[in-house]
Amino acid sequence: MGNHDMINVDVKLPRKLLVAVSGGVDSMAALYFLSRNHEVTACYFDHGTEGSDVAREVVQSYCRDHALGFLSGSVSRERGDHESKEEYWRTIRYEWLNSLDGPVVTAHHLDDCVETWVWSSLNGTPRLPYHKIKNVVRPFLSTPKYEFSELCNRHDIDYVEDASNNDTTFTRNYIRHQMMPHVLKVNPGISKVVRKKVLENAPVA
Repeated sequence: MGNHDMINVDVKLPRKLLVAVSGGVDSMAALYFLSRNHEVTACYFDHGTEGSDVAREVVQSYCRDHALGFLSGSVSRERGDHESKEEYWRTIRYEWLNSLDGPVVTAHHLDDCVETWVWSSLNGTPRLPYHKIKNVVRPFLSTPKYEFSELCNRHDIDYVEDASNNDTTFTRNYIRHQMMPHVLKVNPGISKVVRKKVLENAPVA
């Protein structure tokens, strides 16, 4: 690991990995970081949304340039009448990831944990993302998002900005963009509190 790369790995990882990559800054940073010490294959899921072709090309191009494996999946069913878009996209994406043979690493990070904690607390059941569910592993839950952004900037890694991430009609985006600034004003140290809980919950190697 480079002296300036401050990505924390909370769980022990095997040598051979699948890495879920959307083309965004977090997953591209994770792909770069893991490929230095692991045999990795990038796994891209096409949700069929605007900009997905561009994101796929960013991931494929990176894999070609760095001799990495590439797998892709796509939407396999229509959205149900009672499914929100968020729920639908997450469900079909995880259905595909869970169908893959081997551990799949995602780039979920500390900021995701804080948002999940705030969101779930509003519903009376505060919780944190698990480090592992089935074959999906989240080893970076104690690492803040800015570390991924800085890694991409330091190493000139291309990534895409998904315009839908700014759409506050989605609950997660509303919490991120509208609520979190107020949460941080009330409790600037919430990330430290949540990080401690994340590490307490990390599985023992």
